[in-house]
Order: sequence, then C-alpha cells, then structure tokens
Amino acid sequence: MKKGQIYEGVIESVDFPDKGNVYVADEKQYVVVKNGIPGQKIRFMVQKIKHGSARGRLLEVMERSSLETREPVCSQFPACGGCMYQTMSYEAQLEMKAGQVKRILDRALVPGGCYEFEGIQGSPEEFGYRNKMEFSFGDSYKDGPLSLGLHKKGSTYDVLTVSDCRLVHRDMTIILDCVLQYFQELGTSYYKKLQHEGYLRHLLLRRGNATGEMLINLVTTTQEEHDLQPLVQRFLGLELEGRIAGILHIFNDSLSDVVRSDRTELLYGQDYFTEKLLDMEFKVTPFSFFQPNSCGAEVLYRTVREYIGDIRDMTVFDLFSGTGTIAQVLAPVAGQVIGVEIVEEAVEAARENAAKNGLDNCRFIAGDVFKVLDEIREKPDVIVLDPPRDGIHSKALPKILDYGVDRIVYISCKVTSLARDLEMIQGRGYELVKCRAVDQFCQTVHTECVCLLSRKQEG
Repeated sequence: MKKGQIYEGVIESVDFPDKGNVYVADEKQYVVVKNGIPGQKIRFMVQKIKHGSARGRLLEVMERSSLETREPVCSQFPACGGCMYQTMSYEAQLEMKAGQVKRILDRALVPGGCYEFEGIQGSPEEFGYRNKMEFSFGDSYKDGPLSLGLHKKGSTYDVLTVSDCRLVHRDMTIILDCVLQYFQELGTSYYKKLQHEGYLRHLLLRRGNATGEMLINLVTTTQEEHDLQPLVQRFLGLELEGRIAGILHIFNDSLSDVVRSDRTELLYGQDYFTEKLLDMEFKVTPFSFFQPNSCGAEVLYRTVREYIGDIRDMTVFDLFSGTGTIAQVLAPVAGQVIGVEIVEEAVEAARENAAKNGLDNCRFIAGDVFKVLDEIREKPDVIVLDPPRDGIHSKALPKILDYGVDRIVYISCKVTSLARDLEMIQGRGYELVKCRAVDQFCQTVHTECVCLLSRKQEG
C-alpha cells in the first residue's frame, strides 16, 4: 500500500466517532477512513502510513450500505460536514452508537472488571433539535460568491450555504438567509484565514426550544466599519415562529479560527436568552456552555439524577458546571451544591439562574478546576464531572480523585476521552458500575454517555 494511491473497499465497521475500517483485499490490510457508514463500498486515497497503519480520505461512495434506508432531507448532504447519518434510520443510528460506546468502554476496563451497560436513550426530537449553531462565512470554491453555513466534509476552508439545514429550527435558517442576502448585496468581504484579511467571520445563533427566544451574534473583525442598523431592521421585520431577544455585534481579531469576543456591542434587546428545562428557567449568554439539545438535555439530566442516588444533606461538587444546569437539577434533593466553571459569564448566569429558580443552596465559583479546588474549604460527599470534549486535564484529575468520595458521576460527550480518564480513575481505586448512552446529536457521529463510578471498599 502506498501513500497517494487510490483504492477501493467496503467499510466493515465504524469506531467512535467516525473512523471506518476498510479492508483492502489485494493489500491484505485495513485502512481507517473517516466519514463513512458500515457496508458502503467506497473509493479512497491513502493519505498517511505510520507504523504499518494506514489512513485514507474518502473520495466517493460507490455503493450505498444496506443501513441506508431513507433519502436525505437536506440539499447539501452528503457534502456538508454537519451531518453523517441522514440516510440511516434513527433506530439504526442509535444501535450503531450504542455499540461504539460499549466497545470502547469494554476495552478501557481493567482486567477482571465488569459493569452494566444500559444501552442508549434517543433524543425526543430527531430534527430541529439544536439550540446553538455556529455558521461560518466563506465560499464553496476558490474565489466563489459569498457563502454562509457549514464546512464541507474534510475541509477547513470550503463553506456550503445550508439554507435548509434540518439540525436547527427553521427560524435559524431564515435568519441565515437574511444575513447572507444582506452582505451579498453589499459585496462585503469575508475573513480569509491564510491571509488574515477580511471582515465577516461567523454567525452564532442560539434559540430556546421551550421559549422560542433567539440571540443573534454577528462575529466580524475590526478591519472594516459598517452601519449594521439596516440589518437589525431586516431582522426585526422577519416572520419568525419565535422572537428575537437580542442582537449582538462581536468583534474578533484573533488569528485562530475560533468564535470568541475581543469586544461586544449590543445592537438590540438583551445579551442573553432564556431556556426552560425540567420546570426551571436558565439564562444563557453568547459564550456560556449549555447543552445544545434542550429536549435531549432533560433526558440526560434525569439520568444523572437517577445515577447520583440519595444525596440528602450531602455536599455535591459539580465540576465544569457551565450555566449551572446540573447543579440546579440536583440542588432540591441535596444539602448543598458547589459548581466550578472557568467561563466567568457562565458563572454569572448560573448565579442568576439559581436565584431565579429560588435555590439558595447552590454556590458557583469562576476559575480553573485545577486551581479552585485548593481554595474550597468544603469537602464533597459526591462529585459530578461534565468536562469538555477533551476530558479532564491530567493535573486536575488526581486532585479530584484525592477527595476519595464514594460516588462519582461522569458525563462525557466524547467517549474516547472518558476511556483515557478511566485508566487513572480505575488505577486510583474506582470501578465503573454502570453506563448509559444518551444521544443528543442525531444525524451526527457524536453522543453523550453517563457513567456511575464507585470507590472500591477496602477489604
């Protein structure tokens, strides 16, 4: 097998999140190819060979898989990188994801370890479920017309306009079309990542599923100056199912391709929207973490509440707490809950949310978990972990385990990161008791899972 050569093969299986294993009979070798579905016959090019392991890039799906039993609902499928599994039934998606999670956790267990895998719970909404989406400005081919949407599969540059994206509510795509048309008419430049030149960067949209409130965030550089009030008036004239709570202009001159704020200007309304989960209200700001699938989050948090068990009169640490949703779900049945979150605006929102929901036994601290744990006087009885996709930093995890609590509930949005953390967790005397996957990301390669970890009793 040679780098740069083109081969054909059938995807035999897909490991989490989207690494397809293709056996090339002529070469008697497996190749890992992303963005495929088990059973597809594909043509691919070998991009890398390292230590005898080959990786390839998908060029063409020559024959569909038997798992692909329906037609796509979006005009940009399969080119768009936002979705992978539209042509699979949702039941088949769930079965595949559950198998991926279980295989990875099985491999992560220490010798002799065992646990109960409780399968997967699906999202109440299969389409239109996302309450947050980051759209990028760009073009779909070199020097093409302005586009606004999502990147092509396998590309960090080409952007496809996704006017009929089915992952989001129709209100979001109406706003996307409005923004794109406005700047196309003006001939406004977009930011080119290689040259570091241009104005338009991202359109960050957030929408409350229960409330219909929307937050529109236009992200640009400071390289040009534009009066955005005409665009604001266009927004306010749109016929939407929900209502616009706020419109913000976010200035970002970072060289990296991230959505962040150097400075934010409020153009209309307020700088947050409100969402409701499990009969509680939550204030969500532009950059604060909030589960992107509101209906799926309720399923997830019910699982957390079930796994954590009886916490009456106990102190619970909610680490990586975001806007404090988990802390407030647990507070009514706990002695006290202390949340730690590095994003300050998320902590401010969490404090306001707790006050709004009448919870006086929650405390939220802004800062890095690794540093903050040294400053907290209280000792936890139970710990909830909901880290970012990359898992828990190797310096923070030992501090967390040093508390020696009997129960830890770990919520993971990337099971491979969880599997890596399990090595240290099990090495420090904990065992995986049970796990349940919860699908929050229908049509995509991602899923969440909740694990109950228990400290082994000595003797």
